[in-house]
Amino acid sequence: MVAVDSGTCMSQRAPEHRDPSRLLDVQDLTTVFTIQRHEVPAVRELSFTLDSGETLALVGESGSGKSVTALSLLGLIQPPGRIAAGTIRWRGVDMTQVDESELRRIRGREIGLILQDPGVALNPVFTVGDQLVETLRTHEVTVAHDLRTRMLELLASVGIATPSSHARAYPHQLSGGLQQRTLIALALAGDPTLLIADEPTTGLDALTQAKILSLLNALVQQRGIALLLISHDLSVVRRCADRVAIMYAGQIVETGSVNTVLDSAQHPYTKGLLASLPGEQPGLPLRSIEGTPPGLEAVTAGCTFAPRCRERLTCCNTSPPRPHQLPTGSISRCHLHES
Repeated sequence: MVAVDSGTCMSQRAPEHRDPSRLLDVQDLTTVFTIQRHEVPAVRELSFTLDSGETLALVGESGSGKSVTALSLLGLIQPPGRIAAGTIRWRGVDMTQVDESELRRIRGREIGLILQDPGVALNPVFTVGDQLVETLRTHEVTVAHDLRTRMLELLASVGIATPSSHARAYPHQLSGGLQQRTLIALALAGDPTLLIADEPTTGLDALTQAKILSLLNALVQQRGIALLLISHDLSVVRRCADRVAIMYAGQIVETGSVNTVLDSAQHPYTKGLLASLPGEQPGLPLRSIEGTPPGLEAVTAGCTFAPRCRERLTCCNTSPPRPHQLPTGSISRCHLHES
């Protein structure tokens, strides 16, 4: 798959290369889980790139492989799962080949993770300030006597108006928006160059969601970091992503600039997602995608989306589609684009 070069991602295996100027380069990533003695893929032949100062959104329904992708990038896949194939090059170094000590150094200090659920990610028995200080101490990016000062600076940087009083609070004493800002501050503690945000606005009201998205946008622009945004919400993606990769059953089925993909969708799955989104197609009734996503063990010889596709061809049931570069500049994995 060929990666899209965007300014505003992808299958023959690419030649081995080390490009230190590229922040993140993922090629043919396949992550499998053992179920009843059989290995089944949760992520299949995934390829994309990401550079400083840009935001790439991974979009798809629950079970499409988005969060497994994030855990794979960080080396956090645990048995019965494993990375079976592909490369994950971080600043030119293949992270699938480095040892655990190097992975621990990269996590947090170079790649920060914003988890989906603050109620799980934040420790309920420690104050916010104590958790931030401990994170700073672990990453060793601040000398000991400056830990509290740096902690307060981090809280202020994520839009918390009263850092001192916030630092003394326990997670359960905070609103959902303040809990989410705290998670972002924790992810920034190591001064990373890449943030992975896994559904960062889930469960928040519309106003708080807008504020969190504005904060993430500002961090990308002001710090020049890269953002990998994982979401199922196309309205969120439209507001803050430069490029988008639509995932289905562990594969990227369509990818390109966010405006091109969302305004001129080419893959039937992307079209279905847009048709089910209020406000995307004024005057037309909302239309859900028939059926349900396949489970991990649902192996098919053809296109995994074929059972739910309104435009399927006979070949879709027997032959897996290849990715096709389209005149729009996006890439779609669909038999409809074969000449």
